Amino acid sequence: MAYSLEGTLLEVCTCNILCPCWVGEDPDNPTCDSVFAYHIDKGTVNGTDVTGRTLALLVHIPGNVLKGNWKAVVVVDDKATDAQQQALVDVWSGKLGGPVADLAGLVGEVVAVEKAPITYDIQEGKGTLKVGGYADAVMEPYRGPTGQVTTLNESTFTTIPGAPAWVAKASTFKRNSSQFGLADIDLQGHNAIQGNFRFEF
Repeated sequence: MAYSLEGTLLEVCTCNILCPCWVGEDPDNPTCDSVFAYHIDKGTVNGTDVTGRTLALLVHIPGNVLKGNWKAVVVVDDKATDAQQQALVDVWSGKLGGPVADLAGLVGEVVAVEKAPITYDIQEGKGTLKVGGYADAVMEPYRGPTGQVTTLNESTFTTIPGAPAWVAKASTFKRNSSQFGLADIDLQGHNAIQGNFRFEF
């Protein structure tokens, strides 16, 4: 087995709620700029323990999400060793195949690979994400009448294959990424997604 990874996802983007990319439609703006981060609660990659590490992607999607040609900046948390960083980049670049490779195949250009402090926290559903000086977001899922989180299942597109997504709203989404040729963003009240993942291959 090349990798076994379990953890949670925090994701924000410039689309309105709910982001049409997830159901295969064109983004609202008509491009989509996002930040998504994977925190690994438990995992190994080719024998390297990556438990507790976080990897984030700053992404520009130029049109329909399924047509690919994304531009992405990969950011690994600065607590990662060189071996952990390489292991995570190998997974999220698609080099090791499996479910994550399908997502990686949509990226046309990796603009940069960076290392930075990442604050990733979920408390009672409220997610807080800070990626160095590059991104800052706060989000919370919608809930139904019983208090259970509102979920999206069997969607055409997903960043967490095999798991339902929690439909959420970002009270804050800031991204400072013009140095990479990606748009700077400062929005309130736009789309967010949260969820759990388990990737094995």
